[in-house]
Amino acid sequence: MSRIGKKIIDIPSGVKINIERDRVVTEGPKGKLETAIPKGIQVELSDSKLEAKRDNDSKQLRSLHGLTRALLANSVTGVCQGFEKKLDVVGIGYRAERRGKYLNLSLGHSHPVEFPVPDGIEVKVAREQKPINNYVATITIAGADRYQVGQVAANIRSLRPPDAYKGKGVRYSDEVVRTKVGKKGA
Repeated sequence: MSRIGKKIIDIPSGVKINIERDRVVTEGPKGKLETAIPKGIQVELSDSKLEAKRDNDSKQLRSLHGLTRALLANSVTGVCQGFEKKLDVVGIGYRAERRGKYLNLSLGHSHPVEFPVPDGIEVKVAREQKPINNYVATITIAGADRYQVGQVAANIRSLRPPDAYKGKGVRYSDEVVRTKVGKKGA
């Protein structure tokens, strides 16, 4: 058996689970998520415990067993607590601010970038005390869907990834950027 797949998911109070034939709908205080269930995997709910089981031991079902359980656990955590990613904007002249449904960024391009914030995602911009040279702001991305939060964070980071020489750009808060010396120091 899969070590991840056979773990039982505890359902906290306030979270409703609706099991249908090919999907599981999870509802909670942070929102509503749907998780697709592949053929050959059954999901059982009993006494506020959710369990994923597979029909046979084929290689494909073994790999899908752990994946399905992990996706279900992420949906339960997402509707209960939510997920969050933080990005740091670093660079002289760079700016970030939230305006309506857009995140406006000035990242050294010839034009300001308007990043549309998708539904179900909450974006906040704040200035914190950080020991980073030329630190501008921290962008906090929060939501119930773990995949969507990570994808939005990756899309914003891709607008100006960290530079290897000056360290300027958009980086994850826990990312370590090692700067190179350049011509002067070589």
